[in-house]
Amino acid sequence: MAYSILIVDDNAAMRRSIRSCIEQSDEWRICGEAEDGKIAIQKVLELQPDVALLDLQMPVMNGLEAARQIALLAPDTAMVMFTMHSTEQLVKDARAVGIKAVLSKLDPVGERFLISLRNACGRPPNPGTKVAI
Repeated sequence: MAYSILIVDDNAAMRRSIRSCIEQSDEWRICGEAEDGKIAIQKVLELQPDVALLDLQMPVMNGLEAARQIALLAPDTAMVMFTMHSTEQLVKDARAVGIKAVLSKLDPVGERFLISLRNACGRPPNPGTKVAI
């Protein structure tokens, strides 16, 4: 069974890069994209993804505020934050609003990234899955 994921980032090139990585694994299905937190909330309610991958800094509504609302409106959607600004305080703030993991955009998108998504869904790592980086 493929898990569905919503990609939320204001940068179209970043969304394409994430999509490209995720689509190389048959474990995941991209169900949609959003360019800000407000649209992300609407898409979560409409598409009911297993995971919402949220950027922190976005126009209209940032990732933390979107996560607060998603946690209330769609508690079964797991959330992972993907940001340039990963700090210890951000990790605390993110966990406080229901985000399962905070990943840095400075790290290569690859197997570690997919493992974090699997863990957010409560799914054990799949040792047979290979991802081209």
